[in-house]
Amino acid sequence: MSTQVRTRISAHAIAMEDDRLLLARLSDASPIFTPGLWHLPGGGIDPGEQPVEALTRELLEQTGLELAGAHLLDARTYSAQRNGISWNLTALFYAASLKGGTPTVTEVDGSTEAAVWVPLRDIRDTAVLSPPAADATHMLNRSKAMLTATR
Repeated sequence: MSTQVRTRISAHAIAMEDDRLLLARLSDASPIFTPGLWHLPGGGIDPGEQPVEALTRELLEQTGLELAGAHLLDARTYSAQRNGISWNLTALFYAASLKGGTPTVTEVDGSTEAAVWVPLRDIRDTAVLSPPAADATHMLNRSKAMLTATR
């Protein structure tokens, strides 16, 4: 069986509320990362779509929440294998502010089965996180350390 190679560029939200991070649990329809892992809301950028437009669309589908503002923080690359496809990924990470509300998955049969605010103190086992979500927690920890050092 030959392996297909695909490239994907995605936009992901790092959204915080009261020391809680917004996470989405991947469903069986997840094309890239293992179902059941907790992932950052966001996803692939469609052809001709701007990254923040993709982020806005994906947030609404996966969490039912509206984007109020976004600031590009970082970009990372990943390699993943799933369902006979070798993925080359570039993920754009945005600090996202949201308009409020309760997370609710609105997309039917999509890659997300749940969306919740998770206290940062409860995210100890990064094995339950997708690689981008794990990287986001490290970015947050670095940001907190830098803020503490400058006080």
